[in-house]
Order: sequence, then structure tokens, then C-alpha cells
Amino acid sequence: MPKNPHVSSTSTSTFLLASASVAAALYGLSGPAYAQDAAAQQQDETVTAPIVVEGDQLNEGYSAPVAASPKYTAPIKELPKSVTIVNEEVLKDTGATSLEEALRTVPGITMAMGEGGQPFGDRPVIRGSSADTNIFINGVRDTGSQQREIFDIEQIEVTKGADSAYSGRGSAGGAINLVTKTPKGKNFIAGTAGIGTDNYKRLTADVNQVIDDQIAVRLNAMWHDADVPGRDEVDESRWGFAPSVTFGLHSDTRATLSYYHLQTDDMPDYGLPLDTTTGTPVSVDRDNFYGLTSRDFQKVHTDIGTLELVHDFSDTMSIRNVTTVSRTGNDYIVTNPDDSKGNVVNGRVYRGVKSRDSITKSVINQTDLSGEFDTSFIKHTYSAGIEFSFERTTNENYSVDTDTDPLTPGNQTSCPTTGPSTNYNCTDLFNPNPGDPWNGSVTKSGNPSEAQATTYSAYVLDTMRFNAQWALNLGLRFDSYHSKAQSRGTSYQNDESFLNYQAGVVYNPVPAGTFYANFASTSTPSGTDVGSGGNSLGGSNSTLEPERSYSYELGTKWNVLDNLFVTAAVFRTETENAKVATAPGRGAPEDTIGEIRIQGYELGIQGAITPRWNVIAGYSYLDSEIIDAGPASTDEGNRFPQTPENAFSLWSTYDVLPQVQIGGGAYFVDRQYGNDANTKSISPYWRFDAMASYAFNDNVTFRLNVENLLDRTYFERVYATHMATLGNGRRAILTADFKF
Repeated sequence: MPKNPHVSSTSTSTFLLASASVAAALYGLSGPAYAQDAAAQQQDETVTAPIVVEGDQLNEGYSAPVAASPKYTAPIKELPKSVTIVNEEVLKDTGATSLEEALRTVPGITMAMGEGGQPFGDRPVIRGSSADTNIFINGVRDTGSQQREIFDIEQIEVTKGADSAYSGRGSAGGAINLVTKTPKGKNFIAGTAGIGTDNYKRLTADVNQVIDDQIAVRLNAMWHDADVPGRDEVDESRWGFAPSVTFGLHSDTRATLSYYHLQTDDMPDYGLPLDTTTGTPVSVDRDNFYGLTSRDFQKVHTDIGTLELVHDFSDTMSIRNVTTVSRTGNDYIVTNPDDSKGNVVNGRVYRGVKSRDSITKSVINQTDLSGEFDTSFIKHTYSAGIEFSFERTTNENYSVDTDTDPLTPGNQTSCPTTGPSTNYNCTDLFNPNPGDPWNGSVTKSGNPSEAQATTYSAYVLDTMRFNAQWALNLGLRFDSYHSKAQSRGTSYQNDESFLNYQAGVVYNPVPAGTFYANFASTSTPSGTDVGSGGNSLGGSNSTLEPERSYSYELGTKWNVLDNLFVTAAVFRTETENAKVATAPGRGAPEDTIGEIRIQGYELGIQGAITPRWNVIAGYSYLDSEIIDAGPASTDEGNRFPQTPENAFSLWSTYDVLPQVQIGGGAYFVDRQYGNDANTKSISPYWRFDAMASYAFNDNVTFRLNVENLLDRTYFERVYATHMATLGNGRRAILTADFKF
């Protein structure tokens, strides 16, 4: 992938000129879509209020013009933000089973890794900013450290750019909304049965039953068990179920009660250690696993109960209230290979221990009022609401007695040898044995910590359409955020209130296309990781003002060829008040004097090129730079961690016959750095996938997915100091999809 020049005022001008040229070309391609949209617009030249979709899914094929988020006051094409929707058809064809796998089709998103106090779980990074605390379910924040499944997910909506006016705290790079499967107005039974290489086995069921005209129930269930291809002794096992019932299905007042349970039992994997001389992963066999099967484990359980009440006052006004109660536990002991001990240059690895037993509980209540009204010649489509949330995480690490010390007591800095004399706490870099008979002991530390946060919020979002060509999209949100933490007898507290906003202008030269300009802000106070199981509130952090990010974006969106959505955007995000250390060393005091800048552009295409050819593809260029890292650092000018300069994704399918479909994917991710100093990194990589399916009849379809077709070795994440994790090796999966 060629290196792109930095985005500058010159490149911005070039982009705008190119956009005009592209728009002219797209206008020529948008004939059918233009005619259809123009006819509709003659009847109503305004954007209507959000529509409740009663069909089997929100979007058909790969097209995704409809978002379920109640806070969007305009269709995706009219929204002045970058939004990518991964719908159920894409999830099925790609064979995705987790949120991490599903997000592979969205360029510009990477997955960060945690260590020590940072728990295992989904940690997506959007445009250089962590979004692990900005994952939502049906528009409501989803808390707790967890690795999310997709068996109960209908579609995934990814918003990019500063998003606090919509999402609240900490959404500097964007947010992710998961839309769950809810009861429908017709009976069906669906599911999948899959087998594959590396002992892959998976079953899912989706049953919807209409009790009467007003009541319907739905049950989704999943069982999954598999080894991880290319990684010795690493496996994953999980099961879950999600029942829901809707009362008043076709009435003005509806109530949906749902419950979600997911339970996992995996062998955690910290990957390979970093070479201390090069800062890159050591060159050893890909399947080398340095953990201990007799000691290491990870068990996660997630329980979420939700009550959603909706009342339609009229065709142009409705109110929704959602109450969510959740409990997520993340319990693990994992081996950190060498843990910065410096042994790898001598061909040895110290089996460092990281552990956690955390429980996150939350109660969230959110009320949304949405609709439309007219003032003079202006058409308003609005969403206003209030939110309350309480989140609390308790954590108690494990005390692991290694039974023997490779060196003098309390001075485990290197491994003079390996094997029994070290009680297998030291192993060979090139030939580790995960089954070594380790004889240490594991007990609870007896020193739990606790962190909690309470948030009160109010917001209003409004799309004001002046005529068929011009609209103004405004948003304002106020958050009162209170967090506190207690650890080892010391308490910390942070109380902040902040106001965030967004303003976007949308111009429709023709009904099939839009140009937009948008400005938005976001705030990230100390302690926002409470809900994801973290505890970053402490020391000097508790008195610091929130980080502030400002996002500028210019873009264009077009419907072409009847059912193809094409987008382009150029953007810039500036972060002020970034937290930086004011003195050298770990645990040094911090201050909000840092500054970060991320700018770039994105291209996207999604939908049907022809009735037989579907595609979802995108390219992202991110030019990140640390502008000010504080007086204790020399990292100015370096790139931001977990922010690849270039990223590309393509997934496409083609119906070669009415019953036969073939498809494939290509993914590229550029070099990623693990630290601000840019001394730890993983190399760029390509990955290729393939798929073929055969419709046996109207009810049963067989699908073969091959992941990492060329069986390439690549790394997906790199930590700031110790290790990097590998991507999966080649795996083939045969799945039977059925629906009756």
C-alpha cells in the first residue's frame, strides 16, 4: 500500500475539487435513484420522523439506508456524519461470530489490547481514540468488560468523529450502536449449524412466535466451541440465550421486555513477547504459546435485563423510555510472556502473571422524545431526551505464589535457566510447553478496589429543513458526571459538568446526493473507564479537567445505480487538555497540557452494484500526530498508538446462479505502534477470506467460509511494552443456514 501524503490545506482543496468531479459522475449514475427520489420529494420535500421497521430486518442485501438509533434525526444520507452500517446479511456472509470480527469490514477501526489493570474485553479504537466505553445497545450505553457475541445482533451502526452531542462522555473518535433482534409480527424458526477445522462447532437458533395480534415472543440462543487456528492450546467456548416479548405489537403503546445472557470459558492468550532490541514481536513459530494450561483461564458472564416502553402520541410524535440493568463479570489469570523482564535476548521467557476478578453492575434509564413539527417554512425533525446512569466496578486481583523464585526473592528480573528448577515459571522462547506441571498456588489478594460513576444528562437534536436543498443539523448535550474510586485505603473523586455540541450543514443538489460540513465537540473526564471495568481515576487525575476534542468534517454521500451508497469524507480531530506526565517514571503526576491531532479522509461504498453483485468496502487514511506530550516526554511529532495510517477493507459476493453465490474479502491494515515513543510496533498485513454458498431449497442454504485463505502470519494488536497478539490462522467453516 503506497504511503499517502499528510492531509493539508492543499490536500483538502484537492479533495473538494475531486468531490465535485466525483459528484458530477455520480449524478450521471443516479438516474433511476434520482427519478425515484424526485417523485417522492414532489409529494413531501421534507425529512419525515423516524419510522419503526416491522420487517425481518432493517436493511435488505448489503444496502443500509436505515439506522435504528433513536437519536438520528435524519436518514443516513442526510446526516452530516460518517456512519457505516454492518447489517445482518453482511454478518451472515462473512461468517462473523463476534463484534471484533464484524468490525473488520469497517476500515479505520482497530482493536487495542489491555494489560495489568486494563481488563480483557472489546476495546475498539476509532480514528485513534478508544471507544470501549462507547458501545451502545439500541441506543443505550452497554457497560462492563466483555467480548461481545453477535448471535442476538441484527445490525451494527458505527459513527465516526466527535460524538458527545449524541453519545455523551468520552466519544472523541466515535461510537458503536448494536441493534438487537426483537419480536416480529410473523412466525418463523431459523438458525445455523456449523462445523469446521480446528474443532470448530457452532449452533444458533432464532424462534419467533406470534401469540395473538398484540403479543409476540422471540428467543435467540447460541452454543460455540472451537480451537483458535494457529495457536497451540488456545480455545474458546461460550453459550448464550436472549428471550424477548413485545406487548402491543401493532398498537400505539408497546412494551418490550428482554433478557440477555452470555457465558464464556476461554484460554486467554497474550500472544508473543516483543524483542527488546527491535520493539517488534520475536521471530518464533506462530503457534508458540507461553501460558500454562494448568493455571490460566478466563471466564466472562454477562446478564442484561431491559424494559422498553414506547408510546406514539401521533404519526409525528413518540416517546420511548428504556431501563437497563446489567451485571458483567470478568475473571481471569493470564500469562504475560516475559513481562518486560528482558529474557528474550537469551532465548528464555518469564511467565509473568496478570489477573483480575471484576464485576461491573449498572442501572441506566433513558427517555427519548422524537417527532417533527413546522415553524413557518422550516420543517423540524427532532430527538430530545434525558438519561441517568449508575455504574460500579469492584475488582480483586489474584495472589499467585510461584512456589520458587528464578533469582533472589523479590527480584524476578531474568531467567538464568528454564524448566523444573524455576517451577516452570521460566520457559524456552523457541519451544515452550503449555502443559508444564506448574506447582504454585492461587488465592485472592484480599485487597479489592472499587470504582463508580453517576451521570445525569439531557440533550436535544434537531434537523431543520428549509427546503428540498438545504438543512441544518444541530445538537446540544449537557452531562453532569460524578466518579469516585477506592483502592488500598485511598479514595479519589472527580465531579465534572460539561456541555457538548454539534452543527452540520447539508446541501442536496439533487435528491440522490448530498454534501455536508460538520463541527462537533466531545469531553472525556477522568474515570470514564469505570463502566468497562477499569479504574483510571487516581492520583492527580482526580482534579484534572476533561480532555476536549473538536472534530471538523466535510463529506458527500450519494445513492447511485438504484441501490448503491457511495461516501467520501475529509476530517480533522484536535484534542486539547490531553493528559500527559509532568515527570519521568511510572505513576508520575499528570496534567492536562497535551495536544493530539488526527486528520485524514475516508471512502466508502455499500450496496448492490447489480442485482447479483453486492459489496461493502472502504478505505481510511489517518495522519496522527502527538503535538504536545508534556515536559517529561520527547514524543512530539510521533504517531498515535493503534492508529494505522492506511486501512482498507473489501467484502463482496456475486450470484453466479440463482442457487450459487461466491464471495470474498480483502483487508489491509498498516503499521501500528503500541506506544507514544513509536518504539514498539507490528508490521502491516493483508488478509484474504473466501466464501461460497449453495441454496439447497427455499429453506436451507449451505455456506463455506475460509478465513485467512493464504494462512498468513500477522499481528492484530501491540501493547505499549510487553507483547503483541496474533491474528487467527487459516480456518474453514461449513455452515447450514435454515429458516422456516
